[in-house]
Amino acid sequence: MYLEFFGLSKPPFRITPNTEFFFPGGNRGAILDALIYAIRHGEGIVKVVGEVGSGKTMLCRMLEDSLPETVETVYLANPSVQPGEILHAIAFELHLSLAPDAPRLQAMQALYDYLLQRHAEGRQVVLFVEEAQAMPLATLEEIRLLSNLETQHHKLLQIVLFGQPELDELLTDPAIRQLRERIVHSFHLDPLNATDTRAYLNFRMRQAGYKGPDVFGPAAVREIQRASLGLTRRINIIADKALLVAYTERTHEVNARHVLAAAKDSEFIDFAHPSRRRLWAGGVALVLLGAVAGFGAGRLLPAAAPPAPMATLARAPLAAPSASSPATPKTTIPPGLAAARLTATEAWLAKAPADTLSIHVQLISGTDLNKLELYLEELAKLVEIEKVFVYRTQAGGKPAVSVLYGSFPDPAAAKQAMSRLPAALRAQRPYLRSVRGVREEIRKTRESHEAG
Repeated sequence: MYLEFFGLSKPPFRITPNTEFFFPGGNRGAILDALIYAIRHGEGIVKVVGEVGSGKTMLCRMLEDSLPETVETVYLANPSVQPGEILHAIAFELHLSLAPDAPRLQAMQALYDYLLQRHAEGRQVVLFVEEAQAMPLATLEEIRLLSNLETQHHKLLQIVLFGQPELDELLTDPAIRQLRERIVHSFHLDPLNATDTRAYLNFRMRQAGYKGPDVFGPAAVREIQRASLGLTRRINIIADKALLVAYTERTHEVNARHVLAAAKDSEFIDFAHPSRRRLWAGGVALVLLGAVAGFGAGRLLPAAAPPAPMATLARAPLAAPSASSPATPKTTIPPGLAAARLTATEAWLAKAPADTLSIHVQLISGTDLNKLELYLEELAKLVEIEKVFVYRTQAGGKPAVSVLYGSFPDPAAAKQAMSRLPAALRAQRPYLRSVRGVREEIRKTRESHEAG
């Protein structure tokens, strides 16, 4: 919408990680270099901790792109994977021939043989684990056991854990003290300070093709810093919306009023302060004026960014399906979706063979059915809602809901369906789950609830 007005060739503040926009300031570049060194020469587990939205996923993508071709990466983004499933999840990512019901010993041997082969070829294999703080303790212990795969002189599998600060708290649990002892390098992604925030804004604008004087003035930068707390995802969201407000006003300079309107719309700021309320009111009036002229497309500030990451997607609208999408979404959305899909899932799990597979597309924190309802309403615009299954589970010891799509008799059919998912769902890194695994997860969740 505002790209041509600001002379941009591409959106500068999308929240989807794009390595073209990797900002080396704020110690990010130094941490990247250290991670590359640790992976190439490390003999243990590496840990990266940062707040939600601090840029962990961007760093992970940049790390993947920066490693030499001799390093093969495996990406594990499922925080609720159970201990008995992690070997199969890794085997799936490595394209190993392994039956879904293969016992643990067979899965471990297949992985060990593969790693030995890669080592003989002079190659490394690295496992990236995202959202590690949400994993069950038993799963983290299983990951620790993977670090035991080694030759006489070399580790066969290098492991990098990415997590929120809760990961550090989790690692104080005596039950996984052996994992803590295996961590040989720890890095922390701190929020950007005011100087780094200004540099970050200018960097991304110029990476997007901007060539003029700085768009974000000193006052605007200060307000972005305050509202975002220095978290890059928040900076992106606020900056994108502030550009839109400036565009509706036909000015090439973003000021504090534009930022405050954007922050209010993003719910990132406390507007109890009277002066901020006054500034916000003026900003919103301008945005509404733009909306009447056709800029708003029916919303206060349209979301220019793609879907939020797994933990927060339920709060954000999914992108519209592409013309080439094979999914056949319903045009009308039935009421009571959450309750209906919970009931349908119970019936499906009761009669489906244990080897039946489904595609895990989302994990939603909490048990609020209204939150689930909103997510399912958006999901129904992308896929056939009758093929969606939901069940209650836990993530990091806290209540959550898992969302699955489809019911497939074998891995080939499931993988083909997964490759044909709309882009908004593929961006969430979906993975396969067996009915057997889901039943076991539900059983453990119920036992945990009864024990509590």
